[in-house]
Parts: sequence; structure tokens; C-alpha cells
Amino acid sequence: MTQDTCILDAKDRRLLAALQEDATLTAQALAERVHLSPSQAARRRARLEAAGVIAGYAARLDAARLGLGVQAFIRVIMAAHSAEASQGFARLLAGLPEVVHAWTLTGEADYLLQVWCEDLAGLNRLVQDRLLPHPAVARVQSQIVMEQLKRSGALPV
Repeated sequence: MTQDTCILDAKDRRLLAALQEDATLTAQALAERVHLSPSQAARRRARLEAAGVIAGYAARLDAARLGLGVQAFIRVIMAAHSAEASQGFARLLAGLPEVVHAWTLTGEADYLLQVWCEDLAGLNRLVQDRLLPHPAVARVQSQIVMEQLKRSGALPV
């Protein structure tokens, strides 16, 4: 266990699981779910927030209702592996709202991007007009999501 790891008991874990399901729970509703008093639930939540275990709260949006019909994963293989090339590529990604997640990887691909686009034409523009022209990019491989089977995103607590 690293020194940044917070020690959690069973009640903390149930509280975190409940908040991952619904972050809008009131202290009363949270207390009922984890069998604590509302004040104890609120104190635990505040402690977990202060410790950074709860990093923030966000709304989960429906991509289709926002007109985003294509989800894809793009593997990026870099031609250059310098710090300057990596920083330049990171700046490019920061300016692309279609890129919702980006990871550096071990193995053949250097980056994995999760993207949402309106349609296939939008995905093509992203790849052809924004990613491939970057001087540090050698090639990209796109994989279009046909169906998303699991949406939760909750961490195992």
C-alpha cells in the first residue's frame, strides 16, 4: 500500500459504492443505504473528499441525445519519441473536444484515445485532418464501437 492510499473500512466502501451509483444522494439517503446516521454519513463523505478518495462529481450525459452517434478507440503510433513530440501531441489532444479520454500505453501503440463524433465523417475528419498531420504521428488505427455492453465506470470498492 502506498502512503497516498487511504485506509477504508466496510462502511466507507459501501458509501463509495452508493455514491458511484448516485452522487446526488443526500446525507439522509446515503445514511439509509449504508446503515449510518446522516451526520456520520456526511462526516465520512467529507473525510473521503478531503483525503482525495472522492476526486469530484460529474454528470453522466447521453451521447446519442447530444447528437454523438459514433464512439471509437484510436491507437496512435508515434514516429518520434522525444519529450518535445510528446508535449506537442498532448497539446493537440487538449484542443480536441472529441477526445474524451487519452492514455499512454506500453506495447506497439503509444497512445489510446477514446473519442465521440457526430458521425463517421466527423471521425474521418478527426483522423485525417487533426491526428495524422501532426509531425510526431506515424500512423493511427481506429476501432469503431458497435455496442457498449457496460457503462457503469464504477471502480471496484
